[in-house]
Amino acid sequence: MRVKEKLPYLLLLLLLPLLGIIYTVLNEAKRKATKIDLPIDNEIPFIEVFVVPYIIWYLFVFGYLVYFCFKDTGVYVKTLITIVIGEFICFLIYFFFQTTVPRPTIEGNGWSVWLVKYIYAHDQPVNCFPSIHVLTTYAIMLASFQIKKKHRLNTGFIHVMGSLIILSTLFIKQHVILDMVASMFLVAFIYGTVFEVYKVHVAAKRKGNVQWV
Repeated sequence: MRVKEKLPYLLLLLLLPLLGIIYTVLNEAKRKATKIDLPIDNEIPFIEVFVVPYIIWYLFVFGYLVYFCFKDTGVYVKTLITIVIGEFICFLIYFFFQTTVPRPTIEGNGWSVWLVKYIYAHDQPVNCFPSIHVLTTYAIMLASFQIKKKHRLNTGFIHVMGSLIILSTLFIKQHVILDMVASMFLVAFIYGTVFEVYKVHVAAKRKGNVQWV
């Protein structure tokens, strides 16, 4: 019965593949791209094993959105709104100010090297600033603070894995530091705004004695 009640909210997750289609279109567009890497980015080593948390991101974001939906629907909706707004802002930036990241020459035949080569082959080195990997991961990490009665191990996993995912974007040379920082600032701004609007809305609804998630 609980799944049936949450189904309308879970259907909102269909927005994610739609956003993915827009990303793909922009990723294939041939436009002039600018490099915004800093000197410190050249000091960050390429560590192919970080491809593991980079790939885990796909399950991390989707899995925790489902978890939030069942744990606290309000947090789930606000987090999804944050992600959708954030990604649309990213798409606008990609369209008008495309950036690129220099990729290293990869040698070797190990499984982690193969995975990096696969990512490089299917994701062009554009659509970088801000990083959607970081944006969505950081949104999940912030949302976790709003979930009540969660297990400590679960909280620890969210933030350890989330941190590894964010770092992975740098260590496998998919993004540079400015991409990461811009995403985190963007999420913090949107998430804070969404929650403030939510609080005002809830206060208004309570005065009217109307329930809203």
